[in-house]
Amino acid sequence: MITVSASEAKANFGYYLKMVEKEDILITKNGKAIARISNPRISAVDRLSGVLKGKVSEDIDRHSLKEMRLEKA
Repeated sequence: MITVSASEAKANFGYYLKMVEKEDILITKNGKAIARISNPRISAVDRLSGVLKGKVSEDIDRHSLKEMRLEKA
């Protein structure tokens, strides 16, 4: 996930719109998270797969992904 300040996001909005195709963007203001931009075409399962990179095989089901994510937390 990319983290940028609100001022940076505003100044380079077009750039970050292109970047959101690859990963989520967290926008901060005064050091605190205020918004997240995510690609609606990327499913929640794919997002979890990215978090669990290296542990997930291609044929793992959603329940297993949830269990692995909870174990990590």
